Amino acid sequence: MSNETQNKKLWGGRFSEATDAFVEAFTASVDFDQRLYAQDIAGSKAHAGMLARAKIISKNECQSIIQGLDEIQQEIEAGQFNWSVALEDVHMNIEARLTEKIGEAGKKLHTGRSRNDQVATDIRLYLRQMIDLALAELKRLQQGLLSLAQQHTQTVMPGFTHLQVAQPVCFAHHVMAWFEMFERDVQRLLDVRKRVNVLPLGAAALAGTTYAIDREYVAKELGFAAVSENSLDAVSDRDFAIEFCAAAALCMTHLSRQSEELIIWSSQQFGFIDLPDRFCTGSSIMPQKKNPDVPELVRGKSGRVNGDLIALLTLMKAQPLAYNKDNQEDKEPLFDAVDTLLGCLRAFADMVPALKVNADAMRAAVSKGYATATDLADYLVKKGIAFRDAHEIVGNAVAWCEKESKDLSEAPLSVLQEFSSAIEKDVFNVLSLEGSLAARDHIGGTAPRQVLAAIERAKKSVAQR
Repeated sequence: MSNETQNKKLWGGRFSEATDAFVEAFTASVDFDQRLYAQDIAGSKAHAGMLARAKIISKNECQSIIQGLDEIQQEIEAGQFNWSVALEDVHMNIEARLTEKIGEAGKKLHTGRSRNDQVATDIRLYLRQMIDLALAELKRLQQGLLSLAQQHTQTVMPGFTHLQVAQPVCFAHHVMAWFEMFERDVQRLLDVRKRVNVLPLGAAALAGTTYAIDREYVAKELGFAAVSENSLDAVSDRDFAIEFCAAAALCMTHLSRQSEELIIWSSQQFGFIDLPDRFCTGSSIMPQKKNPDVPELVRGKSGRVNGDLIALLTLMKAQPLAYNKDNQEDKEPLFDAVDTLLGCLRAFADMVPALKVNADAMRAAVSKGYATATDLADYLVKKGIAFRDAHEIVGNAVAWCEKESKDLSEAPLSVLQEFSSAIEKDVFNVLSLEGSLAARDHIGGTAPRQVLAAIERAKKSVAQR
C-alpha cells in the first residue's frame, strides 16, 4: 500500500488540516479490529453483489471488486498486508487497498452503506461464528462430563451444604449437576444467537439510503435470518454484544464453581480426585508440589468476563441515538470475553474426561459426617412419628455417636432403640450408603437407576445438537 494511499483520508474532503498524529493514533482501532477482516470482506462481497443486482454498479465492476477482495484476504492471511494506523480501522484499510488494486471500481464499493452499518454487520458476523465455536466447546465439555458420570453411578460421595457433609450422593449425580449448569449456558447462547443473527447493513449512517438496495438478498447471502427493522437502532444497538457477555459471564461463573470444587477435591485434605499432570504445574521452591493451575486460572479469569460485561453496559448507558464514537470501545471487551470463554471451555473440555477419581477417599469422607441422619428421620416419619419429633430423636442419636466416635450405621440396635421404640432391625437398610442412594428413586434424585436414566436423556439431547 503506497504512502500516498495511507496518508489520504477516505473521508478527508471536508477537512482543511491533517489529523494530529497523536489523535490519529488515539482514535484508530485497526490494531484490534483487524481481526474482523474476514467478516468485513464477506460483508463487502455480499454488498457488491447486491449493488450489481440493483444495477448500481456493473457486473464487471462487481467481479473486479470480489476478485480484489479475495486477493486482499489472501494477502492478510499470508501476513503480507500492510495495516496502516493512518487509515484508522479494518474497513478503511481494506477499502484503500482495494482501490489501489482495482482502481475506480474500488471507490464504488461503499455506495449505499456507511462504516456505521458496516461495522455492526461485521461484529454480528464475527459473534455468530464465535457463538458457534463456544457451543462446539460446550458440547465437547458436556460429552466429557457424561463419559465421566457413566463410570461413577455407583461411586458414593458426600453431598455438601455449607461445605459440611449433608447426605450421600453418587459422584455421577454431582457430575450431572455440572452438566445441567452448562446445558443452561448452551440454551442461553442459542437464544443470544437468534438476536445476533439480524442484518443491520442497509441502515447506512443512520437513516437508510436513497439507493434501491435489496437488504433481503444481502441477508440471504450472509446467512442472516432477518433484517433490522429500524435504521437508527440498527447502527447504534449493541444489546447483542452485551447479551453475549452476560451469557459468557454466567458460563464462566459455572466454570469457576467447578474449578473451586476441583481445587478443593484435589488437595491432600480431600483427595477425591487427581488432576492430570499436564494441567498442573510445580513449585519453584517446593519439589513436592503439584498445583492445580488450570482450574485456578479459570476461576480467576471469570473476573475478566464479569468486567467485560460491566464495561459494555457502562459504555452504552448514556448514548443518544444513533451511532457515537464511543462504540469503538465495544470491541476490546467483546473480543476479550470471546477469547477468555473459548480458552477456558477448551481447557475444561480437554481436562474433565482425564480426571482420576479416588472412590475410596470419597466413601471414607461420606462415612464421617452422619450423612444418613436424614434417612433415619425419614424412617421414623414412615413409622408414624411427626417429622419434628423425628428430627430431635435423630439429633440425640447423632450426639451419642459423636461421643462414641461411631457412625449411625455402627450404633447397636439396642442403643438406637433407647432413642425411639419405633426403631427396628430393618433400620440398617436405610442407614447404609447404598440404601440411602437407592431410596431417592425419582426424577432428579441420586438413586443410581435415576442417574443412569438422566445420563441417557442427556446423551440424546447432546447428540441432537
